[in-house]
Amino acid sequence: IQVLCLFDALDEIDVDKVVKYVKSLQQEDGSFSGDTWREIDSRFSYCALSCMKLLGKLDELNVEAAVDWISKCKNFDGAYGCIPGAESHAGQTFCCVGALAITDRLDLVDKDLLGWWLAERQLPVGGLNGRPEKLPDVCYSWWVLSSLCIINRDHWIDGDKLASWILKCQDTETGGFADRPGDMVDVFHTFFAIAG
Repeated sequence: IQVLCLFDALDEIDVDKVVKYVKSLQQEDGSFSGDTWREIDSRFSYCALSCMKLLGKLDELNVEAAVDWISKCKNFDGAYGCIPGAESHAGQTFCCVGALAITDRLDLVDKDLLGWWLAERQLPVGGLNGRPEKLPDVCYSWWVLSSLCIINRDHWIDGDKLASWILKCQDTETGGFADRPGDMVDVFHTFFAIAG
């Protein structure tokens, strides 16, 4: 949906069918399943809310229930997990904070507490990790920095140090980026290195 919006090509799909499909994934508790097997994860909440917002159909969902479920994914450290009670993770935090931004409910985010947790993801080498005690990974340049930008706390990390570390993850022969310096490059990490 996002790519179709970028190319002004929503007329290429049956919007009503997409809306019906996304609506069918919302559970009674406000969460969203990812498919017919009904796995629940905050990533799916973000994707569903994002799709519906881009289609101008957000009001077709039970937004209040979705927001309530996402709020239950918040942990004591201000960050979010994939489901209520799950460990805080930078990728899941982006999904929850992004979903709350889409629904105009950033008032539910403790911006200073979350900003602290996100800023703590920056390691002495300059890179960011997704959770405490993990190695830096270039993909978190997107997940962490985007979340910090949403809550206006991106100045809480050393951007120059992060940029320098990201550039060290690039393979100068192929042009691609790896998760960390010296590792094998791939398209996933190349995308997030550039996006971050």
